[in-house]
Amino acid sequence: MSDASDNLTVRALLRRLEQLNAIGIALSVETEPLKLLELILAGAQEMTNADGGTIYSVINDSELRFDLLRNGTLKLAMGGANRPPINYPPVQLTQADGTPNHASVVAHCVLSGSTINIPDAYHAHGFDFANTRAFDARTGYHSISILTVPMRNHENVITGVMQLINARDEQGATIPFDETVQRSIESLASQAAIALTKHELIEGMRTLFESFVQLIAAAIDEKSPYTGGHCRRVPELTMALAEATARTRQGPLAGFTMSDADRYELRIAAWIHDCGKITTPESVMDKATKLQTIYDRIGLIETRFEIIRRDHEIERLRDELQGRSLRTALEHDQATRSLEDDLAFLRRINQGGEFMKDEDVARVHAISRITWRGPEGVLLPLLTENEVRNLTIAKGTLLPEERRIINHHIVATIRMLEALPYPKHLKRVPEFAGGHHERMDGKGYPKGLTRDQMSVQARIMGIADIFEALTADDRPYKAAMRLSTALAILGRMACDGHIDPDLFVVFIREGVYLDYARRFLRPEQIDAVDLGTLPGYARSAALPAPDAAPTRSAG
Repeated sequence: MSDASDNLTVRALLRRLEQLNAIGIALSVETEPLKLLELILAGAQEMTNADGGTIYSVINDSELRFDLLRNGTLKLAMGGANRPPINYPPVQLTQADGTPNHASVVAHCVLSGSTINIPDAYHAHGFDFANTRAFDARTGYHSISILTVPMRNHENVITGVMQLINARDEQGATIPFDETVQRSIESLASQAAIALTKHELIEGMRTLFESFVQLIAAAIDEKSPYTGGHCRRVPELTMALAEATARTRQGPLAGFTMSDADRYELRIAAWIHDCGKITTPESVMDKATKLQTIYDRIGLIETRFEIIRRDHEIERLRDELQGRSLRTALEHDQATRSLEDDLAFLRRINQGGEFMKDEDVARVHAISRITWRGPEGVLLPLLTENEVRNLTIAKGTLLPEERRIINHHIVATIRMLEALPYPKHLKRVPEFAGGHHERMDGKGYPKGLTRDQMSVQARIMGIADIFEALTADDRPYKAAMRLSTALAILGRMACDGHIDPDLFVVFIREGVYLDYARRFLRPEQIDAVDLGTLPGYARSAALPAPDAAPTRSAG
């Protein structure tokens, strides 16, 4: 009989050890905090055959918050994933007079750091069970045996409390919690606290990393409010196009999918895709006009014109005093009007544009040959060589060497990102972020990659980067484009090997462009778009759009 009893005890211990190991494995795999808590409590109840259980979290070293509450007899399941919240007030660790709250079992457990095993709550001394008895009276329940265990992490800090109610024997009768079982629950509580702390540390590091990433974007924002807006909008557009692509079930992109880890990786890459711009001088990055450096030098030219005009006026007045003919006075007036016309012309072309006519370039050179008298009385050309070179920039506001400085930001981005020691799930961030200036035909920069050498994510970012830049209304060097104009340009890019044509089809067919426009564009920018004639999309009619999207317009 003794041997049989011993064998039964050994089997019970082995079963409990197996349960503890199984719970430990589950704890190491699960990443959701609420599910972790549910695993912990369910495992503890199973090991002790407890009817009820509660888990509390220590909050700000001042109170215990109810996280989970389970009771089999009462069929209560509160707190946790997809469960009703627990509306009970937290248990305070101090009383109203500021003294430690040793009257509460769970508070005493935290304050003393010890396990409390009560065989019968109705005959226990030293604790206030008024709330427990009130709960029993309200529900008809009868709380007898109570095991309260501190949840202590690897730093020996108590992060919570596990409380089990009414252990039962094989016949269902309530019994005290066995001391052997108590030690197993203490071990489980310790595992649980360590698992939760590990999760909090991982989440804390993740939050810190994301905050640091956004801090870089904020730093660029402070450096240049124009590119800062770009850094915030590109992630939104990137993720929208990526989600639309993942939904695609037809065409070359039908096999593209994303897990949550993939989404996180792409979002991080989108946030820091332009981090290299922090090395770009503001005088180049924000060059709003052709003559701008630290300031717009059109003001210097305006001063020279004013000097010439005043010299003409002085000369005309001298002629009048000397009785010169009216014809000479009219010639002076005509010269003044010509100067005003030339200045208006320089002001206009200083703004930059998509194209500069040959006759405008010739006129700049002609104006440069006009002279004015400097402070020392020496005749000087109206425009310096540098001013002529800037004013004759054919497209935009940047000189070739300034364009190279701008383009270098992607090299700086790649160098910065490749220097970071990424965890496995972020290994592709440099490739995603560093490829958004590459072209499908291999004519992009900095590596000259072709479409087949690029990931779908990098190609997605290329479209997002360009479309945001075309439609942005906060650039100092260009006006915001209307939606139809921006899409036409993007469509031509899809046709000439600049962007991925298949992704462009998804961008249009799934209405990504329109959703983005409604969120970020001014109402006057959102004009009607004829998708039937849109370059790069009209010829893809073989791929039918859901919900008649090809006829969709933004008007």
